[in-house]
Amino acid sequence: MKRHFEIVVLPGDGIGPEVTREAVACLAIVAAHFELDLRFAEHDFGGIAIDNAGDPLPEATLAACRSADAILMGAIGGPKWADAPKNPESGLLRLRSELGLFANLRPAKIMAGMEHMSPLKPELVRGADVLVVRELTGGLYFGEHILGPDEASDMCVYTRPEIQRIAHVAFRAARTRRSVVTSVDKANVLATSKLWRAVVMDVAAQYPDVVLDHLYVDAAAMALVNNPKRFDVILTENLFGDILSDELSVIPGSIGLLGSASLGSGKGGLFEPIHGSAPDIAGQNKANPGGAIESAAMMLDTLGVPEAAAALRAAVQAALIAGIRTADLGGAATGTEFGHAVRAQLSSQSGAMS
Repeated sequence: MKRHFEIVVLPGDGIGPEVTREAVACLAIVAAHFELDLRFAEHDFGGIAIDNAGDPLPEATLAACRSADAILMGAIGGPKWADAPKNPESGLLRLRSELGLFANLRPAKIMAGMEHMSPLKPELVRGADVLVVRELTGGLYFGEHILGPDEASDMCVYTRPEIQRIAHVAFRAARTRRSVVTSVDKANVLATSKLWRAVVMDVAAQYPDVVLDHLYVDAAAMALVNNPKRFDVILTENLFGDILSDELSVIPGSIGLLGSASLGSGKGGLFEPIHGSAPDIAGQNKANPGGAIESAAMMLDTLGVPEAAAALRAAVQAALIAGIRTADLGGAATGTEFGHAVRAQLSSQSGAMS
């Protein structure tokens, strides 16, 4: 019997529609082989929604997201909407808040055979496999912002329950990996970080099988490029997680390869590549859809179909090892050609497994 899932697709802006299209096409092949009934419904979100509805998150889009089993997003934003009363990013913040998506998971893993694509020495990155668990609905991004002509301030607030729930996500994830959590803060300066560290230590007592260590954010930033293999799961707050995960994204060779999942306590979640909308190359078929396809794989994992997710990742890796690479990886393939190569690998896998 087929498993049925309702998937809301938010293609977004810039290269978002291009990479999302390739990911959805790959999902269609995976669905056919693994007897999944994936029903996709596209909705406006971000800048395109401002153009069409005057709001980056129209009520119809929000309602669809609430009822979906999962949300697959491309990318949003661009200079066109930078001065809009409600910019695209405000829509994303609201969507996370409305759906209670408090945990952002950003994995970065060096693929065997792709070590030479990293800007770091191969011996530094070989075997590196890091998961950043970022708190997503607190901190500076959601605090009060005051801007005056000569003075400005941004409020950073965290509560014990907010820290507890994201810490549990990190420790549970570590149990499925190498059982090490590195909590990143700035507890030598910031009050919120002092609370963060104390609460994380309290939560750690419930996971005696997981090793906990602490790093200040500046030391963590240095360690990511000096010795990325020292990390298993990085647990951190909103701003630090945003910065560190972008730094980490370069290590496998390109930000275009990496996906993310934003999860809450309810069903489903939001899955998106971590790159931006890249308006400078939009419409040129240059964008790497690998991150969107990885996001689709993370979605399948969350929906409880890990075998389908594994097939998708294996197809991406096989295409890359075969030399099908977009410009960000030093290749000449278009985004469409990369998507075709991944789907060819999926079809080959399906034939071998049938």
